[in-house]
Amino acid sequence: MIKRQFTIINETGFARPATLLVSLAHRFTSDIFLEHQGKTVNLKQAPKSIMDIMDLGIKPGTEIYIYAHGADEAKAIQKMKEHLIKNDYIQ
Repeated sequence: MIKRQFTIINETGFARPATLLVSLAHRFTSDIFLEHQGKTVNLKQAPKSIMDIMDLGIKPGTEIYIYAHGADEAKAIQKMKEHLIKNDYIQ
């Protein structure tokens, strides 16, 4: 299992990043989760997971964790990180 911490810098909410994460998660065979303040969402349970992410109340300046477990876990985490940085959601 690989787990990474990220700081949210996006000021416009987390709806677009939530959709992006769920979409990306389905490209991999690994189980992929997002954790915020002790609550965890399975990113591969779309569309339920998008609403679950929104319910986490992720705000700018807060920390999130994304973790993956499976054969392509390293690639999954790397791609999620790249897309979130590219779109200015995390630092």
